[in-house]
Amino acid sequence: LQANQPLMTVYVLKDQLKELWYAPSEDEAKQRWQDWLNLAMSSGLAPVQQFARRLKGYVEGIIASAVYRMNTSVLEGMNNKIKVIKRMAYGYRDNDYFFLKIKAAFPGKVR
Repeated sequence: LQANQPLMTVYVLKDQLKELWYAPSEDEAKQRWQDWLNLAMSSGLAPVQQFARRLKGYVEGIIASAVYRMNTSVLEGMNNKIKVIKRMAYGYRDNDYFFLKIKAAFPGKVR
């Protein structure tokens, strides 16, 4: 551990940063971010400090994941379905019809 202390520090910080995405509330996420940022800045590792400064610009979106639990699996499925419609749309005469086909494929919630 002595020989690889900087590497061990990075592994611990990585695990703590992952916990930010699983915060039960927005306040808890903000607290976890602040704790992690303080640890990153006091680590003495220049690459970690640089990464933390870059991550500051995205912190609102990261914290929003505590409130709006979303993953990309549904979005990826929708994109694939649109690609299939696009391949089938080779003979469509206009874009309006193409977009109507996409809307028909994803009806959404009935109000």
